Amino acid sequence: MINFATSPENYKHWKMAFDGPVATLIMDVAEDGGMEPGYELKLNSYDLGVDIELYDATQRLRFEHPEIKSVIITSGKDRVFCAGANIAMLGSASHAHKVNFCKFTNETRNGIEDSSLNSEQRYLCVVNGTAAGGGYELALAAEHIMLIDDGSSTVSLPEVPLLAVLPGTGGLTRVVDKRHVRRDHADYFCTLNEGVKGKRALEWKLVDELVPRSKLADMTKARAIEMAKTSSRPDDGVGITLSPLLKEVNEDKIVYKNITCVFDRKNLAAEITIKGPEDSPEKDIDLIHKAGAEFWPLSFARDFDDLILHLRSNENETTTWVFKTEGNPDYVEMADNALLDNEDNWLIKEIKLYLKRTFKRLDVSSRSIITLVEPGSCFTGTLLELVLAADRSYMLDGTFEGSNIAHACLRATRMNFGDLTMCNGLSRLKTRFLDSDDEVIAIKSKIGEDFDAFAADELGLVTFIPDDIDWEDEVRIAIEERASYSGDALTGMEASLRFAGPETIETKIFGRLSAWQNWIFQRPNAVGSEGALKLFGTGKQANFDRKRV
Repeated sequence: MINFATSPENYKHWKMAFDGPVATLIMDVAEDGGMEPGYELKLNSYDLGVDIELYDATQRLRFEHPEIKSVIITSGKDRVFCAGANIAMLGSASHAHKVNFCKFTNETRNGIEDSSLNSEQRYLCVVNGTAAGGGYELALAAEHIMLIDDGSSTVSLPEVPLLAVLPGTGGLTRVVDKRHVRRDHADYFCTLNEGVKGKRALEWKLVDELVPRSKLADMTKARAIEMAKTSSRPDDGVGITLSPLLKEVNEDKIVYKNITCVFDRKNLAAEITIKGPEDSPEKDIDLIHKAGAEFWPLSFARDFDDLILHLRSNENETTTWVFKTEGNPDYVEMADNALLDNEDNWLIKEIKLYLKRTFKRLDVSSRSIITLVEPGSCFTGTLLELVLAADRSYMLDGTFEGSNIAHACLRATRMNFGDLTMCNGLSRLKTRFLDSDDEVIAIKSKIGEDFDAFAADELGLVTFIPDDIDWEDEVRIAIEERASYSGDALTGMEASLRFAGPETIETKIFGRLSAWQNWIFQRPNAVGSEGALKLFGTGKQANFDRKRV
């Protein structure tokens, strides 16, 4: 079982150092520290375990170190920055593992970019040796790239010529869309085994700055301090501790503090019930800081984030996620208001950004999403996003026979109108009603009001509103039907339908690049017995089928 939980004292591959407002993340991968036997992580090459530590480090820098305003990423090895994803690992891994690995790595890079853009914790990458493939893609996530000018260090994306695959963590997209490298230069760069160094790398915008070895330390520090001066993060802020999650896992169930996930193996489904706040949540900013990781929005985000990662990596045959909620809608609205009323505070800003990133992780997961709105639920504000993120939603019209629980309701809060945007840069409401603002305005005019099934249907918030007589059959058929379809076809259909509207770097990465990489990872040119990924390092030439399809 892949476990995404770790902490600095357990890191094998990364070291953190602090100097005033500047933190340094040093990549020093342990060759014998791979997640699985059978390969060595030479030349700072990485596997999923290396990236799990990086993700944990970036999260802790956000929440535990508000005083940190700039972050340096560099290598602890001489004359090598990072050789990218470990080829032997990729060659031996299952297709599902490779795809999930690339997706998680991309999400971690996106989180670094989000930190620079929205948290004012800005990232600087010091490429102090050769950076190849995923190594250069790590650098691309930073706001500023410094390359050592020693006559030998290069940056490269050699996946196409060497491995018959694509740069799997957004390299192609970031080169042209983020760094604005000319298309013809990018084409040459991405088909060049040995990469580009020095003056050409700078001229082609592949890096931002060349630095001689003798001045690297001083210029790096100066640049990091210069970047830190532009940040409004508090000099004297006190961080909160991201304590270990409470999590119980067995064959049929996963239980967190805020979430219970029960598996329906027959129908390839997981029923995921999210609990709203048990009591009135903290409103005062001092009490929120005191609650720390136990403040419900943050506690929920951490549980939800971990559950998504666990299901994606460990439950490949659980193809439909069915969401329910239970709790007091008033408490969820109070929690949302606490976030919105204190949004200038650094911690509140980080919690909101974390919620946004976690819902984005849900959006790009290749699983069918069905949401069930039943009596006793609390699909309010932040949790209403689960209805809006669903491929299909069902809301009970009325109550269940023999039950004294009041009818189900939905409630919008200010959180639904721009704080939790999707990869396309739009709210889920705006994405739903892409052709008109009238529907969004109508819902916004009713913030704080409860919508019963009829009203929710009229406002376009749910797909179907069966009554008690039809509820069980309609829900059962929907789940059973989903299990009968091709998982490949569903993944392609869902990803195509979820991201209406403008294309962004993120939608290109997940909707286009990841789809191509997913397909290419299964092609004989890459993973066949005579494919490039299988023969890499053997001295044998790959035998390509050169037809275009």
